[in-house]
Amino acid sequence: MKIYFLLITALLYSCNSTVPKTGDFKLLPTPQNFEISGVSSLRVSDLLNYYSPNELDLPAGSDFLGDIQAVDRMDNAQLVFTIEPEFEIKAEGYILKIINNKISIKAKDEAGLIYGLASLQQLMEDAAEQGVNLPLCNIEDYPLLSYRAIHWDVKHHRETLDYYYDLLDELKKYKINGIIAEVEDKIKYKRQPLVGSSDAFTIEEWKKLSEYAMARNIAISPLVQGLGHASFVLKHKQYKSLRDDLESDWAFNPLDPKTYKVQYDLYEDALEAFPHGKYLHIGGDEVKTTGRNSGKSSLELQLIWLNKVCEFAAAKGRTPIFWDDMFLKQVGVYRPMFQPQMGKKKVDSIWNENEHKLKEFLPLLPKNCIYMRWNYHTPEAYGNTKAMAWYKNNGLQVMGATAGQTRWVLMPQREGNLQQIRDFAISSIESGLEGLLLTLWDDDSPHFELYKRGIIGFANDTWSGDKITKAEFKMAFRQRVFSNKAAEPEFAFVDQLELPVAEWKNVLLKGNKRNYLMEMESPQEAGLIELPSVENPGVWSEKFKKRVNRAENMILTCDTIKIKIKQIKELTAKNQYMIEVYERVNELAGFTPRLLLLLKLYDQAKDEEQRLIALDKINYLKKEFFTLKDRLEKTYSKTRVLHKPQDYILDQDHHHHLANQTNNFDWQFTAELLMFEKIDKQLKLDHPKPKG
Repeated sequence: MKIYFLLITALLYSCNSTVPKTGDFKLLPTPQNFEISGVSSLRVSDLLNYYSPNELDLPAGSDFLGDIQAVDRMDNAQLVFTIEPEFEIKAEGYILKIINNKISIKAKDEAGLIYGLASLQQLMEDAAEQGVNLPLCNIEDYPLLSYRAIHWDVKHHRETLDYYYDLLDELKKYKINGIIAEVEDKIKYKRQPLVGSSDAFTIEEWKKLSEYAMARNIAISPLVQGLGHASFVLKHKQYKSLRDDLESDWAFNPLDPKTYKVQYDLYEDALEAFPHGKYLHIGGDEVKTTGRNSGKSSLELQLIWLNKVCEFAAAKGRTPIFWDDMFLKQVGVYRPMFQPQMGKKKVDSIWNENEHKLKEFLPLLPKNCIYMRWNYHTPEAYGNTKAMAWYKNNGLQVMGATAGQTRWVLMPQREGNLQQIRDFAISSIESGLEGLLLTLWDDDSPHFELYKRGIIGFANDTWSGDKITKAEFKMAFRQRVFSNKAAEPEFAFVDQLELPVAEWKNVLLKGNKRNYLMEMESPQEAGLIELPSVENPGVWSEKFKKRVNRAENMILTCDTIKIKIKQIKELTAKNQYMIEVYERVNELAGFTPRLLLLLKLYDQAKDEEQRLIALDKINYLKKEFFTLKDRLEKTYSKTRVLHKPQDYILDQDHHHHLANQTNNFDWQFTAELLMFEKIDKQLKLDHPKPKG
């Protein structure tokens, strides 16, 4: 009996050892239909040849297939692909099938082929990492929104060209098909050369980048701010005469013909730099003008400007996009868009009271314009959907804009705004809109690597809606970006890091003042918390007891995250740079609260000797800070141009943008630098070094 049992066991083991191992495959965006029926005989290394009945070449961005070669017989190919315009599926759609030893992709159009291959790329990544064969599967896939664009905001800094090229390959992989590039002074303008920063890309450099993007089905359109947000132009004394208010560099005078000469020149150069884009985003938000006290209302003046620039865009074959906030604000229907708790009855009453103003100005609203309804926090509000419906019902084009980064420091907060992104995507899909924009504002300038979770979440939701839960998305994100081994919740750290980062912003300050320190006459006194006093030991500790407790929690959280990041680094070779950036952010968020703990140690010292020991620890911490600062700058500078040129002119900083407050990178550390200066002045005066 024992021999019989051993024989059966050996036989079972032998059989099981030949059964191919099943892999765990998670694709983003989530396909509309994805069925796995088993394991194919294809390993990733088996893909040697491809065949196309249409005699098509592989599209740009297919480097993941290695040295795969074209053959003239289907029988000799492991990959077969075709484009069939008559195929009954939405634009950009495709069907991907893997049957035993062959992969086939049938696409509606060239974009569909690019996206079918993007899904194959992700299948191959999962199979290679897990050491398994590709799955027997059938994928039928297409987007729910046809325009899925992200925002490149380079007004306060730019990345290296190499970083942008690599980023375009990533965006293609996640089926992003548009970029709105807010270029401001980062073009070397030919027609208005004074405007371009000395570190700007040339028109030709932007054009080559645009062509690279278009080959990956990503159309880049420029955003050149016009009426307001014009400081990048009007800060120069040569343009001061064009200001609406001579004391402010914020807005152009819309009644001065020379305004349009300058703006049209900037548009011309931007269109040359981005020749493949469908749109010209003209900005137009957050601005009120008087036309030099012309007597015309701000809304009248904005519509004069809007009609002129929309005519220009039409003449150039571009569809203008206009931020719509000032129009809605000035007719009285703006507030309900940001108050989801406001009931339908109340919202309708506000609209009933004010809609006649909208109707009054309706004939003046350009019909060739897309009115972009931005809402980064409450897209689900009835007031927001009602405003968007009003445009559609009155024959106007409308599109939404959500956000993956607003005014958060160091990194995006609120789970990367994933829920708000999803809410606006679902609303846009259900409303039958063409697309959605994901804004990524550079105002406080976190590293772009930290936007990628939001970008991929946006890509997922605009492509396939809410087919997976937010928790399922986060697991898929960790698998795609880090490793299948790091997909489980125990490796999640990004949401956890948001908490100490949020506290870090003001942990040394008297309230929410980090963005305002540089404009204060005495920032150390007006902005920073007080220091312990030798004459009143223990008072500081009692006053800041809750703050010190928060600091202790910040340190504990960052220590936990440090362990998780170390584990992920050991598990994967993918995206090591992104992990390194998160590591630097975690170090900074965990460093600053340590200063509070040492100030408490100083405050609670029993005698002069203990105070001097605490002061020595603070001095050592200061050295650690500058080492950390150098380490963070070294990491960021691998892809980012950290320092503005020496000849760069800072503008009036109307909206208190951290990244607009120094020409070097010190704006990132202003509170810490000021606090160490304050300690040097105050505490060291209390303990002068003995003479001799």
